[in-house]
Amino acid sequence: MSNAVDVNEAARTIDQEGDFLKLNDIDHVEFWVGNARQASVYWRNFGFTPVAYTGLETGNRRFAGYLMQQRNIRFLLKTPYSPHDPMAAHIMIHGDGVKAICMNVDNARDAWEITSSRGGETVDAPQYDEDKNGRVQTSSIKCYGETLIRFVERGEYDGPFLPGYIELPQTVEVGPVGLAAVDHIVGNVELGKMNHWVSWFHEVLGFRQILHFDDEAISTEYSALMSKVMSNSSGRIKFPINEPAEGRKKSQIEEYLNYNVGPGVQHLALITGDIIATTRALRDRGMEFLRVPDTYYEALPDRIGEIKESYDDIAELGILADRDDEGYLLQIFSQPIQDRPTLFLEIIQRRGSQGFGVGNFKALFESIELEQERRGNL
Repeated sequence: MSNAVDVNEAARTIDQEGDFLKLNDIDHVEFWVGNARQASVYWRNFGFTPVAYTGLETGNRRFAGYLMQQRNIRFLLKTPYSPHDPMAAHIMIHGDGVKAICMNVDNARDAWEITSSRGGETVDAPQYDEDKNGRVQTSSIKCYGETLIRFVERGEYDGPFLPGYIELPQTVEVGPVGLAAVDHIVGNVELGKMNHWVSWFHEVLGFRQILHFDDEAISTEYSALMSKVMSNSSGRIKFPINEPAEGRKKSQIEEYLNYNVGPGVQHLALITGDIIATTRALRDRGMEFLRVPDTYYEALPDRIGEIKESYDDIAELGILADRDDEGYLLQIFSQPIQDRPTLFLEIIQRRGSQGFGVGNFKALFESIELEQERRGNL
């Protein structure tokens, strides 16, 4: 059985259609958190600047919202004021995490009409919000778990973020760490549901399956998972989807599903042009990363070959490397960024390769299992 299926084989297994939905890029990622003010300080520590705010001072009586930005990455942190708000119930059940993946489109109504006609379940019908800076149209549909796909149309708006948000004065100097954009967003779904969501992304959003990793590629002595990667037509927006596979012990996907209480976004992969400098800066500011055994680095030069970076730096920082026909990539994974073992970050640098580090899967997952064992969840 093949471990990775390339795009040509994927094309034979998924009906290819014309591009019916134009998605420009990821506009922002919306988090629902227990304390947005404190969360904004957390992200500021890792190079994100607070650029816009909504809350009581702006007339918003329902929630506080802080927009954090680093280059082309925008994270919106939202916290409800009332414990009776549905946002509060969501946070109590699922913990802090990603609620909405928001994508920039030319027309949010057209995007909603197209996707809802193809099976997308409406959460928010198209609506305009406006202030003195113009108006923004949004709409949203349901994705896996309680995650939303939101369409954002900005053509008639020139404010700091969205209507109702004010620009924040830059009173504290923030030092960026070199993060530039969202590379991909990974979702975890229940056993037996991966193919359902692969079909959903294809039929509703027009995405194509570009890679398939089976449980032979992503397995250890104790646990396994399966993954398929979906991409829009431009290749700029990629959504890998994971499901657990049968194993002797509980997989990291099962652990996530238990503590998230259902499917959701497992991790955000953020791209950098200098992973050595970015990882060192994040580490020095307190971000904790997974660490593979030192023996991984003994064989790395022979497996990867010549690279522009220093192997000594890579080993010191715990960075992983993989090579394919197009080049190589470097990546490193954080520990969960909250107390529940759910959402984490991936930092990635691409030197030609458009893969996802299949050569690192075994070493990475063994490292994750060590952390699961420490938590008593393996």
